[in-house]
Amino acid sequence: MSIYKDVIIAGFGGQGVMLIGNLLAYAAMEQGLNVTYIPVYGPEMRGGTANCTVVISDEEIGSPIIHNPISLIAMNRPSLDKFQPRVQDKGIVIINSSLVDQNLADKQRITAYPVPANEIADGIGNSRMANMVALGAYVQVTGIIPLTQVQESLKSVISSHYQHLIPKNEEALRAGADYVQKNGPLS
Repeated sequence: MSIYKDVIIAGFGGQGVMLIGNLLAYAAMEQGLNVTYIPVYGPEMRGGTANCTVVISDEEIGSPIIHNPISLIAMNRPSLDKFQPRVQDKGIVIINSSLVDQNLADKQRITAYPVPANEIADGIGNSRMANMVALGAYVQVTGIIPLTQVQESLKSVISSHYQHLIPKNEEALRAGADYVQKNGPLS
């Protein structure tokens, strides 16, 4: 059986969407999979819009461009508004329900997983790790690669200056995975 997943990860600049896209891509490469990663920045980096696309496959990837993604991680409402209509029918959407009303999910067409990423990250001790919570939820829901591989890849993606934060990032990834495993999708 072939492996293929694509995802658009989107939010405000400063929410760490590029970091988790890069982390997902790096972890998939470490699993021996083929990967593309394309960052897209709005006019202002911090506070503006930012998104990236990640494609993961065990076969060659024909194009890194995703018009109708299989999945979406929406860290804010403008991202959900922009990208949810493009998600394929029966696709998966991880919604940061700390900043986005989960009732905006198109439950007729997609499977939505609301995750209060900011609150979970606050509980861990650093609200800036909401991105890791969302990524942990995505990895758990899709099963594309083992969560442990993502956790192990942190040391390769986080700069040496911030290596002391790796244990908290590992905890945030696990917390996101645990949350969706316990609570499941919107019904």
